[in-house]
Amino acid sequence: MTATPTASRPAGHALIEALIAQGVSTAFGVPGESFLAALDGFYEHRDKIRFIACRHEGGAAYMAEAQGKLSGRPGICFVTRGPGASNAAIGIHTAFQDSTPLIVFIGQVASEQRDREAFQEVDYRQMFGPGTLGFAKWVAEVHDADRLPEYVARAFHTAMQGRPGPVVLALPEDMLRAMTSAPVLPRIEPALAAPAPEALAALRTMLAAAERPFVIAGGSGWTPRSCEALERFAEAWQLPVGCAFRFQDVFDNRHPNYAGDVGIGINPKLAARVAEADLILAIGPRLGEMTTGGYELLTPPRPAQKLVHLHAGAEELGRVYAGDLLLQSSMACAAPALAALDAPAAPRWSAWTRAAAADYEANRVPTPVAPLDMAEVVKIISRLVPEDTVFTNGAGNFSGWLHRFYRYPGLRHAGRTQLAPTSGAMGYGLPAAVAAALLEPQRLVINLAGDGDFLMNGQELATAMAYGAKKLISIVVDNGTYGTIRMHQEREYPGRVSGSDLGNPDFAALARAYGWWASERIDTTAAFEPAFQAALAAGRPALIHLRLAADVITSRTTLGAIRASAERRAAKPA
Repeated sequence: MTATPTASRPAGHALIEALIAQGVSTAFGVPGESFLAALDGFYEHRDKIRFIACRHEGGAAYMAEAQGKLSGRPGICFVTRGPGASNAAIGIHTAFQDSTPLIVFIGQVASEQRDREAFQEVDYRQMFGPGTLGFAKWVAEVHDADRLPEYVARAFHTAMQGRPGPVVLALPEDMLRAMTSAPVLPRIEPALAAPAPEALAALRTMLAAAERPFVIAGGSGWTPRSCEALERFAEAWQLPVGCAFRFQDVFDNRHPNYAGDVGIGINPKLAARVAEADLILAIGPRLGEMTTGGYELLTPPRPAQKLVHLHAGAEELGRVYAGDLLLQSSMACAAPALAALDAPAAPRWSAWTRAAAADYEANRVPTPVAPLDMAEVVKIISRLVPEDTVFTNGAGNFSGWLHRFYRYPGLRHAGRTQLAPTSGAMGYGLPAAVAAALLEPQRLVINLAGDGDFLMNGQELATAMAYGAKKLISIVVDNGTYGTIRMHQEREYPGRVSGSDLGNPDFAALARAYGWWASERIDTTAAFEPAFQAALAAGRPALIHLRLAADVITSRTTLGAIRASAERRAAKPA
């Protein structure tokens, strides 16, 4: 069959056509002179795709990364050369560590100027060079306009297949202006790997022989169907399930088998349970530092527990841990295969599973704090928002209250409801919330941010207003310090505070300047609910400014207690 001839048009237009063919309807970025032909392509096809102009490339890259998390397909970001690409690096790194599909298109200097250190010239293969500890899965520069659709198709394949991640394509400005009649390629779907029957039989044998099994679920590539299959597997085998760091929406937190999140600020009883397990079944996560408690809950290279690791990327299996059984499988195939395993009528670990769930419920009972109790704030939010509300956060101790006290309903029930960086990147929450509000305007989006975290990308308040976001609430927890760093300082160098104090603006006034609705400063728990109700009714983006004492540093302890413990430790004779 002969392909239908395609009219000649600038490669910049062909690029946008290629994105439309892949189902892309929104791209994020900051405009640059290096990709004017692509911007003209967005104009040419403005009835099918929109370009969201952000206020900083870091914010744009975060928005595209959130797009990838929400959709399961690559988020799309356009930035200019040099400074633009450098600013976007934080979002690319987040996508790499979070295993999020992302494609970043970077305008490049004209081909005839290459290798002269022309204006803002960078070699992106070196800057983002692929590798197991690099920034991207694949980095390329397109020199032939006729091959541009080929590169775009490969970028989608690479970003989605195996362990998902970011791809970087550099686009010389003269190539984007060149005329091409190359046709765009059909929509890409990732190739899925399924577990071998022999491996599943071995897994069943190991599981049936266990006394204290524990499931850690997480990573990317999950769908509502695979999450539902995971629940059926857990129910049939009566297994306790914990979610990997910031993947809490993979499994319904209300499920009777749910044991909590295995990450920063872990419930001490859950940490002990993971350590005491005789079989860890890791389904999807890459078992990074945060999920393994600094590689102490599971000690490399050979954990004390037997380890079965299922992961979509072959390169990840055995990379850190020498498991007893390693299965390369996409979650879309792995979870249904596990659900089909014949389960024993009465697993011997049923009491172990019930105890894990009881520990989780007990962990949700906070110690009261006055005058502003963040645990109660999260519980008020939980009571008042729809099940499909999307929550976003960046990095900082403030996120511990959300992770500990909010029950994520799970992907199978409500879609993706947690957008948070496992990379620990600050400034992620607000751009991610703006992206979610623009991409899925029917859903409520709530961003919980620390004061330091919020101002990393506070300028994206303007993007929300410019493009008509409405159902978006940002809650800023202001304690006047980079709280996580202050906590570490008090633990390691008690009383010697340096560089972690903050001088903050009036966050509510700042939000109003951008056109957002904003509350007055909230100092007490009782004042929060009326402010939150007003924010829900505002009909436009809303900000609530909470003032929290710096001493209330985590959901479990205070700075004073950390300092006192450190001083007692230092006073002990060697």
